Amino acid sequence: MTEKAFDRTSEDLGNVVELGHVNVTVIDQRLATAYYITGLGLTRDPYLMTGTNNMWANVGKSQFHLPTRPEAQVVQGVTGLVIPDREALLARLEGVREELQDTQFDFNETNDAVETTCPWGNRIDCHAPDAERFGRTALGMAYVEFDVPVDSAAGVKRFYGEIFGASAALAERKGAPCAEVQVGEKQFLYFRETETPRVPYDDNHIQFYINDFSTPYNKLMERGLIYQESNQHQYRFKDIVDPESGEVVYTLDHEVRSMLHPMYGRPLVNRNPAISLRAYDPGRENTAWTI
Repeated sequence: MTEKAFDRTSEDLGNVVELGHVNVTVIDQRLATAYYITGLGLTRDPYLMTGTNNMWANVGKSQFHLPTRPEAQVVQGVTGLVIPDREALLARLEGVREELQDTQFDFNETNDAVETTCPWGNRIDCHAPDAERFGRTALGMAYVEFDVPVDSAAGVKRFYGEIFGASAALAERKGAPCAEVQVGEKQFLYFRETETPRVPYDDNHIQFYINDFSTPYNKLMERGLIYQESNQHQYRFKDIVDPESGEVVYTLDHEVRSMLHPMYGRPLVNRNPAISLRAYDPGRENTAWTI
């Protein structure tokens, strides 16, 4: 028998294999472009949703979906991105400040991140690549952290572990109990307990891909939680229910896709935002999402 040389458990993902997108509605596509594309340096998907009523913004292998609606949706929490070159990011954000001056847009530097706020109040923290924290991700969506009620984290952890077969654990995050749910390679959903008052849920949603598609579906159906039979490859639910008590502990719209969904593994275009008319470097138009 050969001597054990590797920690094989570090390669385990659980049943949820990739965080696909976060969807929030926006009021104005021009302002959304200024923030997400010009400011953050993300890339508008050139193939899908190219009209004036929706935009898909690529960030590594994940996306923001930004349909136009009369009212903007706001995630009660923080979305965490990995974006290279902090100084370039700060310069881009400063460059859109005047255009976004009559909105909620703002940004602030900390030791850990560049904390930004979109024109409608969504908080997005931008971190530098870090192999220990974010693995090989050089550009991507690392996490979504939700503010959840006190005493709900344990129920959330049980839900994702028992219903979805996800890798889920209880931990402390920023000094508060938190359910950590792995939803891809170094991608996580964090459900952090807080006494911050819960605002009325506005139907913003997340999407992820899973390997075992039918077992979670059957468990959700048994509990009457499926609200949309989207198509052969996708279903949706909103309520996170503690399997022990049967109580709804949090509400978040989930778009659940199988790995046979036509869009699973679709290569996304990620441009190099440093390239411009005045600073063009042939062959360096694209940015790799890995270190």
